[in-house]
Amino acid sequence: MNPSLAAKILQAGRDSGADFVELFEEETRSSVLTYKDKGVESANAGTDFGVGVRLLFGTEVLYAYTSDDSEESLLRLVRQLGFGREKFGSGSGKSGIIQAPSQPRLVSDLWSHMKDPRVLGQGHKLDFLKLGDSVARACSDRITQVSVSIIDAVSAIEIINSEGLAVRDERARTRFHLGVTAGQGNERISASEAPGFGGGYEVLDHLDVTALAKRAAERALRILEAPYIEGGQMPVVMGNGFGGVIFHEACGHPLETESVRRKASPFCGKIGEKIAHESVTAIDDGTMSGLWGSLSVDDEGLPVQRTVLIENGILKTFLSDRVGAMEVGVPRSGSGRRESYKYSPVSRMRNTFIAQGKDSLEDMIASVEDGLYAGKMGGGSVNPATGEFNFAVEEGYRIRKGKLAETVRGATLIGKGHEILPRISMVGTDFETAAGMCGATSGSIPVTVGQPSLKVDKILVGGRS
Repeated sequence: MNPSLAAKILQAGRDSGADFVELFEEETRSSVLTYKDKGVESANAGTDFGVGVRLLFGTEVLYAYTSDDSEESLLRLVRQLGFGREKFGSGSGKSGIIQAPSQPRLVSDLWSHMKDPRVLGQGHKLDFLKLGDSVARACSDRITQVSVSIIDAVSAIEIINSEGLAVRDERARTRFHLGVTAGQGNERISASEAPGFGGGYEVLDHLDVTALAKRAAERALRILEAPYIEGGQMPVVMGNGFGGVIFHEACGHPLETESVRRKASPFCGKIGEKIAHESVTAIDDGTMSGLWGSLSVDDEGLPVQRTVLIENGILKTFLSDRVGAMEVGVPRSGSGRRESYKYSPVSRMRNTFIAQGKDSLEDMIASVEDGLYAGKMGGGSVNPATGEFNFAVEEGYRIRKGKLAETVRGATLIGKGHEILPRISMVGTDFETAAGMCGATSGSIPVTVGQPSLKVDKILVGGRS
């Protein structure tokens, strides 16, 4: 969008009485190739383009979007949005002069060093998919199904607002997913590996597809032969990497100003208070190079940063966007995110993790007389307002007398995030991260979760009696 057209649109928004006006323009090309049952199941690619317009009246938000970027269309969109201002009364109610936008400044240049998925073609991807399929199937004749896919997205965005901000960003993400099903009789067990990265197909040059396929297949086979666990309250040692999904869901969302400003968080009003064991430091860092959830700027155009949420058990701050920062009274953290131009940005996580500690996994296992080692977490559900969660353990082991015993299945971890934090007594040195997708009010976005292995002194484990 040229600056003169942007200025007209922004001024029209200010003339409607809005205190702040923002334009978000995006073009994203995405592709998914899936190989299943020894053949290509689907090959999809598409391009999505549009412009979103946000008007703020105080901290009240009006938002609309269109794929028609003509001057006539955008002016009409702003005028229609302006009709909704009467229900607020928190805006200035009068025209204001915008700070004229300049030519958008490029904040990152991916194309100069990236293997662009848009030009490599499907044949390049197919080699990775066929390798994953053949390696997984070779592990056992009990492997009944293998599904392998590569997902990529390349975006160009521009953010221009009435305060004079004008930035342009280039983004690319690539993810490899391998799912394996093992069967015996009428029983079926699935396991998966799904690493994701910030970048183009250069990330695949360092991807060990053989190791990923073997890991998923062998896990499915182990679980297939495992007995169900008997539930109850017990100490749990949680594995590294994707184990961080519990902190993300049960604690991370309540630490976003989107929850705090609505009084829908157990952490409201607790900055400066001890909310976790002193061994726990939790961080959200959007600057970590190459990670799935990393950015150069957030979707409000603010440079991302490293945000320490909890330090040695003490709550330090919240993750914030523009509106959340104003309402809650914390600095903006570069955490305003959205799935696409179809969504207004709100505070969201980027790369969120519990930081490395000083304990070894061996010492954690040795400290447990009778408990569970949750080696790999699966999916689950959470109520962000209360922190209540229920997560499946994809791969678990009983701990007996300080040693790993039999593999078990059917375990679920049940609790409340703010109640579990004080019970984390040991934090390991084996820090790892894992990619995931996070859904909330501004859509589904790529995020990274992470942690080292850690010990929770007591948690309710669901199982079968």
